[in-house]
Amino acid sequence: MSAIYGYARVSTNDQDNAIQVAALRAAGCTIVREEKASGTTMAKRSELKQLLEFLRPGDVLMVTRIDRLARSIGDLQDIVRALKAQGAHLKATEQPIDTGTAAGKAFLDMLGVFAEFETNLRRERQMEGIEKAKKAGVYKGRRKSIDDSKINEMIRSGMGASEIAKSLNIGRASVYRLMSRQT
Repeated sequence: MSAIYGYARVSTNDQDNAIQVAALRAAGCTIVREEKASGTTMAKRSELKQLLEFLRPGDVLMVTRIDRLARSIGDLQDIVRALKAQGAHLKATEQPIDTGTAAGKAFLDMLGVFAEFETNLRRERQMEGIEKAKKAGVYKGRRKSIDDSKINEMIRSGMGASEIAKSLNIGRASVYRLMSRQT
């Protein structure tokens, strides 16, 4: 007996999966796994990994749109290959995707290319914006996560780099970098 499992994903904690979950349940998903994680890589997507391990021959992995599953064509192809190896296939509620058919597979491949293209364009625009902000003197980078004065105080007290790094839960390289700037 095959089953339909849903996967809902949003990128950030301030976004909501509710619309995706409702659509997946309406499409017949018996179980819906959801997470809040970037779709650019498979890293840190434990719910998806668990679903992929759980699927059996004849099962369906259902998403609302392909961009909820993957943003890179490489990850998308890896997921589809994993599904195929398990005898399962992929469907989408809002797109004519069904990897059980030739037309559905072709459409999936085209959408994957466009999703990756969109991600790359977004990254380019972001880098252009950062470069413009730097030239205008507005961009300062991320906030410092390490308190230099605290490290300096620890150095003056005779602590070594490894001991400082361990006590502050930072990398030794960060301590060495600060030490090298002082000489």
